[in-house]
Amino acid sequence: MKKLQRVSGFALVCGLLAAGALFAQAPGVIRTVVERADISVPGREAVIVKVEFPVGATTGRHTHFGEEISYVIEGEGELMIEGQPMKKLAPGVGFIVPNGAKHEAHNTGTGVMKIVAVFPVEKGKPLTTPAP
Repeated sequence: MKKLQRVSGFALVCGLLAAGALFAQAPGVIRTVVERADISVPGREAVIVKVEFPVGATTGRHTHFGEEISYVIEGEGELMIEGQPMKKLAPGVGFIVPNGAKHEAHNTGTGVMKIVAVFPVEKGKPLTTPAP
């Protein structure tokens, strides 16, 4: 029994180290709010965000309480919007994510991917919400 506990403990430590290495290689997406202001639609605001994806980073599946209107400035990636074909991202490519659509973007290139995003969203709601 003690041997099984030692093996299980060793496996747990190895798993934690591997997870730590994975996170170290693909740190999270960095979102920086550039501007936030009310717009002419009652109950909505516009949020302008600079989004940076380190190599291998992903947003994870999520939704917004409004549309996402984005433009790729630098780098390469992929965008998956539920119910739509996968879209390749590269400098000069724009895209619009429908209100409430489950989607995920990730960096597939060898450098940082940078995007400028505008969100006309419901005021007072979180900018992003994780999706299953």
